[in-house]
Amino acid sequence: MFSGLTEQLRNREQQGLRRVRQIVDSPQASHVTVGGQDYLAFSSNDYLGLANHPALIQAVCEGTQRYGVGAGASHLINGHSVAHHQFEEAAAAFTGFPQALLFSTGYMANTGVVTALAGRDDAIFADKLNHASLNDAALLSRAKFVRYPHLNLVVLEKRLAATQARRKLVISDAVFSMEGDIAPIAQLIALCERYDALLVLDDAHGFGVLGQQGRGSLHTTQELVAHSPHVVYMATLGKAAGVFGAFVAAQPEVIETLIQSARSYIYTTATPPALSHALLTSLRLIEQEEWRREALAQHIAQLKQGLQSLPWKLLPSSTPIQPLLIGDSAEAVRISQGLRERGILVPAIRPPTVPQGTARLRISLSAVHQPQDIARLTDALHELAAMP
Repeated sequence: MFSGLTEQLRNREQQGLRRVRQIVDSPQASHVTVGGQDYLAFSSNDYLGLANHPALIQAVCEGTQRYGVGAGASHLINGHSVAHHQFEEAAAAFTGFPQALLFSTGYMANTGVVTALAGRDDAIFADKLNHASLNDAALLSRAKFVRYPHLNLVVLEKRLAATQARRKLVISDAVFSMEGDIAPIAQLIALCERYDALLVLDDAHGFGVLGQQGRGSLHTTQELVAHSPHVVYMATLGKAAGVFGAFVAAQPEVIETLIQSARSYIYTTATPPALSHALLTSLRLIEQEEWRREALAQHIAQLKQGLQSLPWKLLPSSTPIQPLLIGDSAEAVRISQGLRERGILVPAIRPPTVPQGTARLRISLSAVHQPQDIARLTDALHELAAMP
């Protein structure tokens, strides 16, 4: 009965693509405990070091005392708490949009947005290196799915100009999760305005890290602060924000359409209200504690300097995502394991997450790393590079 599955799993093992969960028994931080062993970790998306912040822990406790543990129902039945509503209003104001809508996860947000806004008679134009959630959403929508080469806006414009679709969506990561590079947002907005398309922008890895006071990728240049009505903005809340969930910000007509039609919003229990209560504190910390983004910039510069002479290429990135391109999957696993033996956690990212032949170490930096942590990592990589 399971012979086919067994063969698939065996093939994955032989190709060096088998994934294994590791059980963390400590809070997320620059140093974690896995299986009773302490490690220096460069493997988390907790970019600002907020996941274990005392103020957020206190806020969750306060929220639980006030609202209980579970929401108990979906948002459209009886689960939409005042805590959810207050966070939606705060998120919209923080990012500069008229309205925002809270989702349980970024995956569900992308699925809900794309399938609610596009259907059989429509066309979706997607960057080749978009996150899997955007690709899956496009396939679920049943719209025509057109992919363009990574960051190639010349090809994108040609395909926008040629389409006869009723409605057009351009969907893109803002910060690409495995590359660390940033989409040309101003040019994407200009194209969408020219061809009357909506731009669905996934800022999972930019929110809290980029832009004025961490307000996200749209705020990295002054002219984008006054948002185009063509933009539908998604940000996740379990990375730089340190908690859980996601939100979508857009024009009122878009948000109301999502409330009425986004199945991943309608047909799921709302997140615990205590988390939304804590997220209000998270927004305040993101806005006020500029030192965290300054520390990240210093860590990025130190890492780039320390890895200059390695045989492996550090991909160009100005974000906390610093991919070290290895190429071969087995070699990437070997280097990751060598770091682990030295008490350092850096994940090896392999196909199908990245294209064939581009396996890499995904080094994730946090504001709470220290200069000596970065030096320890670079020294270990040089040591591994010198080994036969």
